[in-house]
Amino acid sequence: MNIVFLFSDEHTGTVMGNSGHPHVRTPHLDRLAEQCYIYDNAYCNYPICTPSRLSMLTGRYPHQVDAWDLGAILDKKHKTWGDYLTGAGYETALCGRTHFNGKDRLLGYSKRLIDDLPRWRNTKGNPPNRTADARRSSNSHVAECGPGDHEHTRYDRQVADVAVDYLNGKIASQNEQPFLLYCGFMHPHFPLIAPPEYYAWYDPSTLELPDTWNEPLESQHPIIRHHRWTWRNDIPPPEETVRCALASYYALVSALDAQIGRILEAIDTSPLCENTVVIYTSDHGEMAGSHGIWQKQCFYESAVKVPLMLRMPSGETGRIKQNVSLVDVLPTLLDITSLEKPSDLPGGNLLEIARHQQCETTRTVFSEYHDRGMLNAGYMLKQGDYKLCHYVGSHPQLFNVDTDPLENEDLASNPEYTSIRTTLEETLYTIVDPELVDAQAKANQQKRRSKGGNM
Repeated sequence: MNIVFLFSDEHTGTVMGNSGHPHVRTPHLDRLAEQCYIYDNAYCNYPICTPSRLSMLTGRYPHQVDAWDLGAILDKKHKTWGDYLTGAGYETALCGRTHFNGKDRLLGYSKRLIDDLPRWRNTKGNPPNRTADARRSSNSHVAECGPGDHEHTRYDRQVADVAVDYLNGKIASQNEQPFLLYCGFMHPHFPLIAPPEYYAWYDPSTLELPDTWNEPLESQHPIIRHHRWTWRNDIPPPEETVRCALASYYALVSALDAQIGRILEAIDTSPLCENTVVIYTSDHGEMAGSHGIWQKQCFYESAVKVPLMLRMPSGETGRIKQNVSLVDVLPTLLDITSLEKPSDLPGGNLLEIARHQQCETTRTVFSEYHDRGMLNAGYMLKQGDYKLCHYVGSHPQLFNVDTDPLENEDLASNPEYTSIRTTLEETLYTIVDPELVDAQAKANQQKRRSKGGNM
């Protein structure tokens, strides 16, 4: 069985036509969704690029593989998808955006067809500055927006070109060796400079803005206040800028959709469709103005919820409500390739979850954060519809995302929810010791800083 894994950067799970978004046009992902298991409650395990990716590729939580921050370099002792499947006889190929740090550009894969853009290759793995005065230099992640040409757009087209050529080569050669093709895209990651032909699909003046796009800073949780200050989101941009930025983000999602469509066409118009699994997801979401925040780096739904679709050649379909996360991808790949799952992997098999979701107990998903914007560690635990945000050194947040999908009502101090909060906190401690792991992260970052990079 061949596997094509399509991976975007910063695509919130609800920003697609098939997820019910009222504005965004994603015809190719919508068509794919009709042929898939769709996981409506899929989450990343760290709402920022590198740790999320390393967690997903190893099938382990970020703190288990020392993926503390954007500068993390994976220790070779931690096996990745590439290690498992290459060892099982697969040709494993990386194509495009991976956001790996360090000199090892394969991490267990057998070949790389195209590398990250040079400016994204961090060879030293420098740790973040997490001091109270550390702050982003500008709010260009919002203010730099509108129609135009950008290297991310050109890069994504090249990634699709190379991926299609690779697939066509497989078809022409009739080589029976199975393959895993990982295709990584930059879109819809900021800067929000969108191809004009897709920006024209969205009229900024008619877009519905998040209710909380200009939420007062003083009304928010202290962790969120500091987060907004750190990332220059403390002062909301003018409404005109917000509208332009939102239109640009939607246009970048549509531009991504077009490149994914080219790869799907290469598969679906060839014999590959009979024996190729297709998976689409993203490393994290984008707040896009919700709660006054742009980018991610927090545990609100728009930052941690990701799209996740799994297409099997057998034609199985369905919408899955169970909570899942990106650490569930590796156990799924091991099942598809008939490999044994290590007993200590925290994730589950997405196929089994889909096929037996009514028999499943309520699944728990976990996320964490140890980078700039939080002075101490943050953790998220979601069980059923309830989400606990646990912050070392501060009071928690608690939301029911079914009755309060915009997360406007923090239930943490409500006596009626004491039992639920206690249960979630007890469950969190079965996964991680928050204070101990916080100390481990800071010690690792300090050691790397003293050495001028990673260990």
